[in-house]
Amino acid sequence: MTSLDDLPIRDDLRGRTPYGAPQAHVPVALNVNENTHPIPEDVAHDIVARIAAAILRLNRYPDREFSELRSALAAYLGHGLTSEQLWAANGSNEVLQHVMQAYGGPGRSALGFAPTYSMYSLLAAGSGTEWIAASRDAGFELSPETALAAVREHDPDIVLLCAPNNPTGTPLSIETIRAVADAARGVVVVDEAYFEFADPGTPSALTLLDGRPRLLISRTMSKAFAFAGARVGYLAGDPAAIDALRLVRLPYHLSALTQAAALGALAHADEMLAMVDEIRGQRRRISETLAELGFAPARSGSNFVLFGGVDDPHAVFEQLLARGILIRDIGIPGHLRVTAGTEAETTAFLEAIAVFAPAGRNKIDV
Repeated sequence: MTSLDDLPIRDDLRGRTPYGAPQAHVPVALNVNENTHPIPEDVAHDIVARIAAAILRLNRYPDREFSELRSALAAYLGHGLTSEQLWAANGSNEVLQHVMQAYGGPGRSALGFAPTYSMYSLLAAGSGTEWIAASRDAGFELSPETALAAVREHDPDIVLLCAPNNPTGTPLSIETIRAVADAARGVVVVDEAYFEFADPGTPSALTLLDGRPRLLISRTMSKAFAFAGARVGYLAGDPAAIDALRLVRLPYHLSALTQAAALGALAHADEMLAMVDEIRGQRRRISETLAELGFAPARSGSNFVLFGGVDDPHAVFEQLLARGILIRDIGIPGHLRVTAGTEAETTAFLEAIAVFAPAGRNKIDV
């Protein structure tokens, strides 16, 4: 059988593995940071009606500039943004791919702070951009001083700041973002995929856009909007910075059906986001109970919790899976990650993980 080694792929792609999380049909799936709450039925009916209307026009190409969607995204984000400052694509991964293609490439570099979202390095490789992984502070934090030192040392063309960070959930201060945005020569991308789950009052990097044309803020509808299957990501920035992304996007890259579905979801933003407070509550419950059990949960501003104190992460992962509970072994020694799901899902996870708690600490009522 032919293997990749037999094919004339690029040398810099040899030995790499594609991105992917384990997929399994289990009663409790808490491994990929989805919003496990379903879309409200009345919202679903409106989205279906919009898609049905779009189907009647599928003989024509969609709006290449997705103008209505950009206006709706600008209205949702607020901060005085206009449609010319918005971009969208099939998930935030494609948005970031456009950024890599426009601002990276051979002879250019992208800087991130490990551990961070594993797709960053894959997107860099796919565009021929050198990937530089700088270190974080203790507890997966990132101070302005640490971030600035890396920017000054490496002078990257692209800086990727994940706020809050994936896979650790660690919040990123606005002070760190401001310091990097003001010091970096290249573009600075703040990935706010999980921002809606941050504690109320947390400032967004959107507050820093004015006067910073090389600052880009990426968001997604996959998480808080419970819209992962629709694949809609978007980005805010200076109009000129957005224009650069047109140079690398494929023609008509957002289908008419995707645009219609996204507009339907945005029209019901309040209903779509109604479960965010509940998810925050389950996140707190997970963190507090894990700590009581003797594990070491990291600080989280997302819809998931990374926790340490796991003697054998892979073995625990497999034994939880055998119990019908799928979480994530992300390769950080002594750690596992779990998504904050519904109350019932959280209860199932906490009851199961208690069996593996450090000695003498597995009697907590969950």
